[in-house]
Amino acid sequence: MKTSVVSVSPDVMGGEPVFRGTRVPVQTLLDYLEEGDTIAEFLGGYPSVSHDQVVAFLREAKQRLLETVP
Repeated sequence: MKTSVVSVSPDVMGGEPVFRGTRVPVQTLLDYLEEGDTIAEFLGGYPSVSHDQVVAFLREAKQRLLETVP
């Protein structure tokens, strides 16, 4: 079974979904992208998150979304 790139724990950021192994909320990436910033700009501000983690998160989110569409 594949491990998610997202981690949720009440002991980390109050249970907010974060990139596994970091304290960086995934919502922060979504906020960056919503504002028109690039992945590179996000990574520049959050060096504890890797490019591979961002890509894996986006792929996972896409897959989950497509699974829910009838």
